[in-house]
Amino acid sequence: MTITGFTDPRPVYARATEQAAALIKTVRPEHLTAPTPCSEFDVRGLLSHIVGGTRRIAVVGEGGDGLAVQPVADGVADEEWAQAYDEVRARVLRAWASDERMTSPVRVPWGEVPGHAALSGYVMEIVTHTWDLAEALGHPLELDPELAEFALATARAVLPDSRPRDAETPFDTRRTAPEGADVYAELAAWLGRSPLDRA
Repeated sequence: MTITGFTDPRPVYARATEQAAALIKTVRPEHLTAPTPCSEFDVRGLLSHIVGGTRRIAVVGEGGDGLAVQPVADGVADEEWAQAYDEVRARVLRAWASDERMTSPVRVPWGEVPGHAALSGYVMEIVTHTWDLAEALGHPLELDPELAEFALATARAVLPDSRPRDAETPFDTRRTAPEGADVYAELAAWLGRSPLDRA
């Protein structure tokens, strides 16, 4: 759906969160300390970041100061990650339901942007972290390539082809995707990630 010249990210975001939620439900206690391609996080840390980052974009959609929300979820019991994510993603969908929110300026970590641009950035974030989690879990579910295509288009539009990793750009330098890579691998490479070495 296109509203006044941009693609409405809300349906894509909803699908991306459904995919993430389904994957989170497959996490077992023995997975929680496993490494992920997002090198600063094990699975538990990644789940905390996913829930916390989703809470941040919910607050932004509600008109609050998202920068005051740390992108971590403290106090969630290990058996409650799926429920915590379901609750916060529902909050995001409510917060961004208004068409007006798509064109209103909002403040996110990378600056003040129209709402549609902010939510598109969070599509990129949740789709990428879903791949991170899928890698850590051994890909128990097939991932939707259309979501990665949207996320990759966003990444190519907003992140330079070559950039340093720093506080302003929390992604590693772009890598070259292997020949024949699927779109998730292309997205991961653009954001400086590599599949886990399972050798």
